[in-house]
Amino acid sequence: MSMPKGFKTANGYATVSKTDGGLDYRSIAERMTGEGDKMNHATARNIFLRAMKKIAVPIHEMYDLGSDEIAITRTAKDPRFQESISEIMDNGIQTDSIDV
Repeated sequence: MSMPKGFKTANGYATVSKTDGGLDYRSIAERMTGEGDKMNHATARNIFLRAMKKIAVPIHEMYDLGSDEIAITRTAKDPRFQESISEIMDNGIQTDSIDV
C-alpha cells in the first residue's frame, strides 16, 4: 500500500507561496541552504509551523479557545489563520487609531 500524497485540512491546503513574494517550503529550504544553513523542505515547514504555534498560543488564551496542543496545532496549520497573520504583518499596526 502506498503512502498518502499529502494532508488536506478541513479548510484547504496551507501554503506560504500564495501571497505576493511568498515562497513555498522547498524554495525557502533552497535559499537557506544557499546562504549556508543546510535545510530541507520538511525542516522549513516545521520551523514555520512552530512560529505559527507561538502566535496561536496567546490568541487561544485571549479568546478562551483551549490551550491543548491539538487545538493550537490545528489553528497553526489552518490556512485562514496563516493568511490572516501574513496580512497583519504586511499591513503593520495602524497607530493612528490607537489612543496612547
